[in-house]
Amino acid sequence: MTPLTGQVTGFVEYLVVAGGGGGGFSGGGGGGAGGLLSATGYAVTPGSSITITIGGGGAGSASEGVNGTSGQNSVFGSITSTGGGGGGGANGGTGAASAGSSGGSGGGGSWASASAPAGGSASPSGQGFAGGAGRQTSSAPYTGGGGGGAGSVGLAGSSAGIGLAGTGIVSSITGSQVQYAFGGNAGLYNAQTIAVAGTSGSGNGGAGSNNGNATGQVAGNGGSGIVIIRYPANCAPPASFGGSNVPQVLYSNGYQIYVWTGSGTVTF
Repeated sequence: MTPLTGQVTGFVEYLVVAGGGGGGFSGGGGGGAGGLLSATGYAVTPGSSITITIGGGGAGSASEGVNGTSGQNSVFGSITSTGGGGGGGANGGTGAASAGSSGGSGGGGSWASASAPAGGSASPSGQGFAGGAGRQTSSAPYTGGGGGGAGSVGLAGSSAGIGLAGTGIVSSITGSQVQYAFGGNAGLYNAQTIAVAGTSGSGNGGAGSNNGNATGQVAGNGGSGIVIIRYPANCAPPASFGGSNVPQVLYSNGYQIYVWTGSGTVTF
């Protein structure tokens, strides 16, 4: 689609999602979603390069008592979304455990035989929600709390079952409704199911792992982040892109849309 005028835009709309946190081990907490920031009216200066950084998802834990790794930040110019917190990891042999890590959305706490480990906080505020607390228990189900999402808190583990993940936020910035940045579900110790990883380009948290003694059992990795901008299609396209990653280009509903899943630069 050819722009109707050569006018250079002065403002763009953006969606910036950080990488999600990895899940915790052995009935551990779900990873928190990457922080999500979106707004209209971001001012751009013609001729000035804007840096785009895509945050990677955190690794799911593969060791007793070890939290999942937190996700990495995503950046568009002066806008920084914070990586999601890793889920708390449990030690099934001792009942020792840890709280979820803080992040754009907080990771869920793992289960424990003593006091319930807390979910990680959402820090800084305004990018997501806290993770749920793990269950304090000496009998099944041994389950952590769900990772927080951009749309709601992760739920605490309970006798009714695993701590479910917080929801994401649905955006139509690309012209299609897509949910970004939901948390990872908690794991369930002594179960045999495989932990789910966050999808690339989603900012979703990874799920906590289940039976820590199962061969090859690891928690889910968090999904990498994404940066999307759009502005009216009757304006000129960007003057240039830099770096090794050229964005996907879309046209929808009178907008030109640019989607980065790898880091780069853009100049208007």
